Amino acid sequence: MNATAHFLMCRPDYFAVNYTINPWMNPESWAQQSKVLVDASQREWTALHRALAGLGAAIELVPPAPRLPDLVFTANAAAVLNRTAVLARFRHPERRGEEEPYERGFRALQARGIIDYVETLPGNVILEGAGDCVWDRIRNMYWMGYGPRSDRDAAPVIRDMLNVDTVPLELVDPRFYHLDTALCPLTRGEVMFVPAAFTPEGLARIYERVAPALRIEVPMEDACQLSANAVCVGDTVVMSHCGDNLRRRLSERGYHVITTPLPSFLRSGGSAFCLTLRLDLRSQSGAMQGSAAVA
Repeated sequence: MNATAHFLMCRPDYFAVNYTINPWMNPESWAQQSKVLVDASQREWTALHRALAGLGAAIELVPPAPRLPDLVFTANAAAVLNRTAVLARFRHPERRGEEEPYERGFRALQARGIIDYVETLPGNVILEGAGDCVWDRIRNMYWMGYGPRSDRDAAPVIRDMLNVDTVPLELVDPRFYHLDTALCPLTRGEVMFVPAAFTPEGLARIYERVAPALRIEVPMEDACQLSANAVCVGDTVVMSHCGDNLRRRLSERGYHVITTPLPSFLRSGGSAFCLTLRLDLRSQSGAMQGSAAVA
């Protein structure tokens, strides 16, 4: 396959905001505009799909399922690296029903030779897939969020299962309940992040591993539009919203920004990254390690 990237997505046929498990979700507000919002979500998802396909990405689809409105957020399905998928285990009962259809989807990908191994987390460890397990290709490691939705103990588990370094970061702002809402490694080594989402210890870990010149702090007005929840395909950054200052800073570093607005999904606390899952990520020998390597 000569695709620039390989994603898993799920059509939003049953997407809605029917319950509240993060501060973005307001079922009453959704119900008041449900017909308009359902139609809008279909258009928004299609525009994101079209943008990624236009960048040369291959896209697999997991079938949508009734009564599972958040199945559309495939980033939470698993952590995928080196053709191995480690299936998610969800904290909230409202999302646990997604585990079975996601497993079926990965078994189907395995049967087609897209994934080699499908693994489950040991014991009762909770990890909500790539939502809290964000791959940094340049540093050859996972940044791993914990607190609201995933366990800190997931970091050593993923380290051992996938044989890569992991750096746990505690999340403290309920608006940024998954790491992918607050941190995005870019393809040239920069890291976009929302400082207010992390504890001082978490920020120290970011600063230790990301040289000052490679840190891109996301302004709060952009953070509250989930601009850090972005998808990188080569030097193109796809996001729902990008303010002028953030766009300028990305452009100065050689990135092209594509904005594809996703306001319906923002009502559930999700955006571009949440709606996708990379299937083609690979660890690399000799990748840059730590702040000294990227200074």
